[in-house]
Amino acid sequence: MAVLFIQFGMGIDLHGQDATVAAVRAVREAIGHNSLPGMRRLLPDNDMKNMRVSVTLACPVPASQINLDEVKRTFPYGTVTISVVSGGMILHGGAVRPELGDRSDEILVVNAAVEVGD
Repeated sequence: MAVLFIQFGMGIDLHGQDATVAAVRAVREAIGHNSLPGMRRLLPDNDMKNMRVSVTLACPVPASQINLDEVKRTFPYGTVTISVVSGGMILHGGAVRPELGDRSDEILVVNAAVEVGD
C-alpha cells in the first residue's frame, strides 16, 4: 500500500472499561475532522472500494477484548485491516461503583493511527 495520509486519534471510555468503545472513539477522532475529496482520483478505477485503510490501535488490554468488526464498521469506505499493539493507558477514575465491589472504576485510553492509501 502506498500511504497517502496518516491520521491520529485518541479514544477514552471513562467508566465502562470497554476497549471497543475506546477504540471506536479513537478511530472516529482520527477520521472525523478530515475530508479527502480528491482521494477517488488517486485510487485504481477511481473507486472508493479500492481505498486501503490500515489501522494500528495502541491498547492497554489484550486485542481479544476489542470487537474489531465493530471498529471496522466506523469506516465508510475501503478495505480495512487492523492491528493491535501494546500501548494506551489505564487510569484510576476515582468514581466508586457498587457493582465493582465499591472499588474505583478505571479510565481506558486507546490511541489510533489510521493510514489511508491505495
